[in-house]
Amino acid sequence: MLFRSDIEGFSTISERLAPSTLVNLINAYFTEMSLSIRQHSGIIDKYTGDAIMAFWGAPVEDLNHATSGVVSALSMQSKLIELKQSYAQRGWPDIAVGLGLSTGDMTVGDMGSNIRKAYTVMGDSVNLGSRLEGITRQYGVGILVSEETQLETQGVLFRDIDMVRVKGKDNPITIYEPVGLENQIGRAHV
Repeated sequence: MLFRSDIEGFSTISERLAPSTLVNLINAYFTEMSLSIRQHSGIIDKYTGDAIMAFWGAPVEDLNHATSGVVSALSMQSKLIELKQSYAQRGWPDIAVGLGLSTGDMTVGDMGSNIRKAYTVMGDSVNLGSRLEGITRQYGVGILVSEETQLETQGVLFRDIDMVRVKGKDNPITIYEPVGLENQIGRAHV
């Protein structure tokens, strides 16, 4: 299970803030989001600019990796609401975050050069997670997951969003939005 998040319009936000304010804003964001990932057994792969990449299921096998990843993403969206209130009190800009999750085979391990290596993930499912994050804006949703993720997730209700062609895939894929935990949402809301 791969997870990628990105703050929408971060370049514009960066241009408007003093460097020290920008550092405080992004550090507060990374802290809250990282806690949600770790609380749901995720491994934080890296921070790239304002993006977070995380994965589940390695180095220790996790048979519930899809559920853990999706529940983490839902938790992050809840934490984001609280974080936005804190930002508003400080006079910081409002932020929106897109999250993409993809389940499938990935290569996990130390990769890089003879000079520097990093424990990371690579593969088609990694790329798909990134593509899903990128199209959240087009659909006006905070989270998009692949069909494989939706099928492997338990205890979460999903809304069928669309069938799309993404770069790197020959065939269209079905994408879903997780709307909440089954025990917290009635089916009438889906």
